[in-house]
Formats: sequence, C-alpha cells, structure tokens
Amino acid sequence: MPYYTKLGQLPKKRHVQFRRPDGALYSEELFGTEGFVGPTSTLYRIHPPTQVSGWKTLYKTKPEYVETEVMRMRHLKSQPMATSGDAVTGRVVILGNSDVEMSLCQPAEQMAYHFKNGQGDELLFFHYGSGTAYTMFGTLKFARKDYLLIPKGTIYKLVFDERPDDGSDSEDFAGCSKKDMPYGKFVAFETANASHIGPPPRYVSKTTSQFLEHAPYCERDLRIPFIDDAHPIAYDEAGDYEVRIKARDCVHSYIYPYHPLDVVGWDGCYYPYCFNIDDFAPITGKLHMPPPIHQTFEAHNFVICSFCPRMLDYHEGAIPVPYNHSNIDSDEVLYYVEGNYKARRGIESGSISLHPQGIPHGPHPGTVEASLGKTFTDELAVMCDTFRPLFPTKAALGMDDPTYPESWRADHHAPGQARANGQATGGADKPVNTWD
Repeated sequence: MPYYTKLGQLPKKRHVQFRRPDGALYSEELFGTEGFVGPTSTLYRIHPPTQVSGWKTLYKTKPEYVETEVMRMRHLKSQPMATSGDAVTGRVVILGNSDVEMSLCQPAEQMAYHFKNGQGDELLFFHYGSGTAYTMFGTLKFARKDYLLIPKGTIYKLVFDERPDDGSDSEDFAGCSKKDMPYGKFVAFETANASHIGPPPRYVSKTTSQFLEHAPYCERDLRIPFIDDAHPIAYDEAGDYEVRIKARDCVHSYIYPYHPLDVVGWDGCYYPYCFNIDDFAPITGKLHMPPPIHQTFEAHNFVICSFCPRMLDYHEGAIPVPYNHSNIDSDEVLYYVEGNYKARRGIESGSISLHPQGIPHGPHPGTVEASLGKTFTDELAVMCDTFRPLFPTKAALGMDDPTYPESWRADHHAPGQARANGQATGGADKPVNTWD
C-alpha cells in the first residue's frame, strides 16, 4: 500500500499487553501478505477474531468462459444490463482469465451482511452512485467516479445512498422509474492470481515508498479510512452477524457472535482507500504519448489506466489520436464513462471494447483527419491491459455488438474526399476522442 498510517487506539509497542476498560486484553491481529514479508497492518479487536461458527457454502463463483478459441474485436453494450442483487451478489463477470476477473454490477438492494474476499484484491470503479463503505479499518465515503481499492481479506459492507427518484444523477437512467433504477453502477476488477493491486512501482520511491514527483497522483489524493462519529471504529455489539467469505471459488457463510468490525485501532500499510479519477493529473507531450502514461494501478500480469480530459499534443504537425498499433503481448479493455464518443462508431456511455493481442487496431476511418488541430479531449474511460488473453462469459455475449469488427472497413480518403463522403473533420475548438 502507498504509505504507513494509523487510526484509533494503539499500545506503545507491538505485541505487548493492551487492555480493554474492563481489564481484559484486546485481541491483536497481524493482517499480513506474502508470508509476512509484504505489506501488513496490525489490528486490535475487542474480541478474538477466531470465534466464528455456522460455516456453510452458499454458491460457486468460478466464471465459465466461452468462445475461448475466437479472437476478434468486441464491443459490449452494458446500458441495457438488468438491475439485480446487491453489491456482491449483483456482480456479473463479463471478461477474465487466470489473472483478473472483470465484472459489472447494478445493485437493486442493499447488503444485509458483511463480506470478505479471501481470494483476491478488489478494485471498484463507481460510474455513478454514492454511499459508505464500512470496513474493519474504519469508514470510507465513495461517490461517482471513485476508485475504491479493497485489499484481500478486508471485512466490509457497502451501503448506497438513495438516488434521485427520477434518475437525474445519471444520463443512463434519466427518467427511469424508481423500481427500475439501481443504487449505482460499478466496474469491479478482482485479482485471480493471488497478486495485489497497488500504484505502479515506477511512481514510488524504492527507499521511502513515497510517491515520486513524476507520478500523476500522490498521497494527498488518496482518501483513507476515518472514524465516523455516527459509526465509531469499534462496534462492541453481541449477536449473530453473518460474514460471507469468498474463497476456493465459492462464497461461504460464517456467523460471528459479535460485530465483525470490532476494531479499536490499527496501524500499517495494508488498508482500503479511495481515489477519484478526476484527481488523476494526465501526463501530456509534444507528440502523442503511449497508454502507459495513463497507468493508475498495477498487479501481476495486468494494469489499470485512467483516460482523463487533458490538453493534446502541441507539435505543429501532431496527430492527436493514437497511431495504429499491435500490442502483441496484451489484450486491451476500455470501459467508456463519459465524453465525446463520436470517433468510435456505436460507442456510448457504459460501452466496453476488447481489442485482443495480435490484431492491429487504431482510429476509425476519418478520425485522424478530424483530429488535426484539436487542442483538448474530454474523454473519460477506464482501461485494463492484460498479459494473457481475456475470455468472455455468456453474459458478455448477451451484450455483444457483432457489427463492431466491421466498423473499421471504410476507404482511406484525402481530406477533400472525406468531406465529400460526409466524414466530419471537426474544428480546433471542439474536443476529440483519443481512446486507444
């Protein structure tokens, strides 16, 4: 995790006596990774974390991938996706491999239990909706366009705020009836290879773990857990509390005889945090810069990038849109959030494009000429690049636009011919789409 922090009550030293007001010892828990040589946090609980009962397996979670031998560009339209489940059961895996699973969620109901992913880190990007994440590390508020990073093993519950009755906080649901409107919509990336999601190593000092000067975001941009006066960090409440744990490609139900968030204090470098995509400071250049400048997070064999509004290349002969390229080691997935979609045919808010490794891709016909002279872009998209092929699920096939691979099939015209054929060339004062 990015940096050391602490919250709540702590003893002066680790692994020493630390007593509750009634004289009993608090239960110390070392919450660590990589065999205790990776990032850790030390938590102090009112009750021992081992006192659980009633375990049972509820359902399986292993995705079933289809068309594993088909390699083509894909466009998935997620706007018509049905609202269902809660912030965990409503997740629908659409793409994945042995390193990462990408899912969509439009929850119809609130979580009635706490959840712990014992199988991988979770990175949630909220397209819309807001609420509160109650975690064993404290409270986090999340809102539209936030990333919420929840490290493996964290016990949490997401509680969404009520949305406007007319859906006016989202163009996707404007005018929708209340019964058809989800609490929000988010994209989830989950590690499937036991790796952890964090800032790219090149942004962080090897000696101090501090964000370096060239990084497009830093510690000040991260929102970490806090003690909410309305919801204190320690819940000392007896009862039967269900905690659902994901492990071994299943979700299991456990019963705690006390509140699972009974932590009075903690310190360390392993904890959840929020980061809003609007706080990402894009790196720009004289000529077109490659996608790694947009990188925001990294895990083993995949990265997450943020394509944000920014000034475009300033060389007098610059072509602002990406050059045709064959990223022969990576599959590239883009989730389109908002902005100008006109440079990609058929793309809309909530669209997902998949460009597999080995197939050249680039701007749609007419886009290069239309981009000349433009000075800025208003695009906003989240990208996941993987180093193993991504496979779709049956749910993805239900969103698939079969005409997308044909959308590049058009003649390459000179500017005058492009105008004659009705291809827009635009103007310098209008934003251009530069999605990869």
